[in-house]
Amino acid sequence: MIHSITMPKAILLLLAVLIGLSAYAQKKEKLKFLDADTKEPIVGLYYQYAKQSGASNESGEIELYFVEGERLVLSHINYGKWQLKSNEISEALKSNEPLLRTKHIEILQPVSVISLRPNLAEKDEQLSLNDTEKIHHDAGAILSINPAINAIRKSPAFGFDPVMRGFKYDQLNVVIDGLQSANAACPNRMDPGSSQIMLNQIKKVEILKGPHALRYGNAFGTINFVSESPLFTPEVALHGRASALYETNGNVIRNEAKVGLTSAQLNTGILFSYSEGSDYSDGNGERVASDFLRGSIGAYLHYKPSASDLLSFTVNRNFARDVDFPTLGMDLRTDDTWMINSEYEHQFKSRFFTKWVNKAYYTKVDHLMDNLLKPLDPRMMNASTPAETENYGYRSELQKLSAREQIFLGVDYKAESAEGKREREFLMGPNAGMRVYDNPWQKGKIDKFSVFSSYAYQLNKSSIHASARIEYNRGQSLDTEENFNDFYNETSVNQINPALSLGFKTEINDNLSTALWLARVQRSAGLTERYINYFAVGMDPYELLGNPGLSPEKNNQMDWIISYDESNWQAEVNFFASYLTDYIGAEKTALQPKLMNSPGVRQFVNIGEVFKSGFEFNFNHLISENFSQSAQLAYTYADNLTWEEPLAEIAPLDIRYSVATNFIENKWQSNLNFRFVDRQNRVSTEFAESETPSFYLVDFESSFKLNSNWQIKVGANNIFNQTYYEHLNRPILTSGEKIFAPGRNFYSMLVFKF
Repeated sequence: MIHSITMPKAILLLLAVLIGLSAYAQKKEKLKFLDADTKEPIVGLYYQYAKQSGASNESGEIELYFVEGERLVLSHINYGKWQLKSNEISEALKSNEPLLRTKHIEILQPVSVISLRPNLAEKDEQLSLNDTEKIHHDAGAILSINPAINAIRKSPAFGFDPVMRGFKYDQLNVVIDGLQSANAACPNRMDPGSSQIMLNQIKKVEILKGPHALRYGNAFGTINFVSESPLFTPEVALHGRASALYETNGNVIRNEAKVGLTSAQLNTGILFSYSEGSDYSDGNGERVASDFLRGSIGAYLHYKPSASDLLSFTVNRNFARDVDFPTLGMDLRTDDTWMINSEYEHQFKSRFFTKWVNKAYYTKVDHLMDNLLKPLDPRMMNASTPAETENYGYRSELQKLSAREQIFLGVDYKAESAEGKREREFLMGPNAGMRVYDNPWQKGKIDKFSVFSSYAYQLNKSSIHASARIEYNRGQSLDTEENFNDFYNETSVNQINPALSLGFKTEINDNLSTALWLARVQRSAGLTERYINYFAVGMDPYELLGNPGLSPEKNNQMDWIISYDESNWQAEVNFFASYLTDYIGAEKTALQPKLMNSPGVRQFVNIGEVFKSGFEFNFNHLISENFSQSAQLAYTYADNLTWEEPLAEIAPLDIRYSVATNFIENKWQSNLNFRFVDRQNRVSTEFAESETPSFYLVDFESSFKLNSNWQIKVGANNIFNQTYYEHLNRPILTSGEKIFAPGRNFYSMLVFKF
């Protein structure tokens, strides 16, 4: 018997079928998220999407129903918060490729990141660093890409000594991978630690503003150069790259290369870089002494004996020859450095801590400076100073990295020492034929033993962070001069330095967030401040006398950060205020200098109180698929409250603006950069510091990716041939003029990758 179907029933049946088909068509789809460096799954990644929410599984996967026009909001305590637009989700689902995300640095911290050697297809990262700086021979020079970083320059071509928010020298912690460092062997800091870093093995630079990075040391700011992550491939593969650049102003050539072999368990290779240049012309056509030669060669080995273990070893050999230092009485003749680093990582499964990391390093710098290349007339004296420094240390750290919290607990030890004697041979006058030897370093040595911890926890839209460190600092002189011993009753000192930092961040809404950071950190004096012995190493020609009895310098600092994040533009402002006590500086004394042309002697002392405040502003805007713009601004105000005058060597207001384009599927990219630096009239009368006029610069760069292997880049710096100098440039010794920067400079670069 056949039953007839009434119209209402037919409609209901049709609706049921359509709903069933719709449910079948709208089955859940998967997106997979991996760490961009380690390619490990991002577990516990929280997501919100069109009334759907959840967290990624152990494979880093989330499941969702695709909804046209909706954005996917993602968050993780180690990776921050970000969004994917509807078309990005659709493309990811079609390609079935995992999505990569770079881990955040010390969640919540006031931090800037400069990415090195990004994938050429990632245009937003590509614009974050100029390729001409990736093969630079001095890592201190590339830091100026961020207006919060300036540099003290005693040579036009080498040894750019970084200054951040007015903090410099031992106030800053400049490290590789959070640990390895180098001390300047030259008492005049011709070779600061930043100059010893081989840039073509660096992936990114973390500029951690303020005294909050306590995992890395008791410092008032940290600059961390992060090495490239090891790459392992299922099959044996050979890969590499080579770059070459030429600059017209100064006939500068730069080269770098890397060749490596990878397999499932092994990643090994060698690196090379070489640069040299001659005198350049400033904007007025005047020649500036800037001869230099710099090279490096290195090797690396990463081995995975199991899925849970990783062994790493790197060794670098740096050398510099005949570098002009027109602001000093001597030039750099030779600088030879060994940098050795080893690391062991173990991944735990089903335990409270997820990783155990052990690192050890050794650095030795062998430096010689003399005045034999100086055009002295008459030549009254020949002088030379061979010097050596050694740095070595160890670090062991337990880590717990989960979706809602991260914990770091560890210990470290660092040692630094310096030795060397200056030889003076008198050629004229009553002392002609005599040789005199001075002992500037007195074999000073500092040992640092520390215990540190860091904790971060995310709860809904808020996060908290707390870190602490306690350091035992021991300083001693192993070859003390008699006059130094007579001046100080005790040259050995032991100090305890506690440090604490607290941070809180909250999301006011989906776009607006704010964070507040408070810290109190103290640091002991460095080798120069404690043990330098009648040597002119400051910003004026006064000889300096160390002081082993210096009290630790204390910094009480606040950072307040406001961030706004839309889909195509982001803005962030970081306000800071710092109150320092027992500030370490140098004051004039009645002591007699050792050199006749020295105006006197300054002694390192605890001056008293210093106040600093300022801000940094960053803005990025993706105008369209082909155009973007960015702006940065940095300003620091600093007063020496005890001396009632501006603090010396504070860089002025610095503004950057850039417009970037990309066409032909990111193959053709261009940048037009504008920089304005305001005049600096807040100067120290105590140090006879000079005011600096304002200036502006316009640079242009364009690159074209010829194919998957070749890229060409051309550009011009200082297009309008401005005659200018940076405020922190030291004056030329013979004339008193500041070092003027290069005038108009054209360059071209060729990059090959395989």
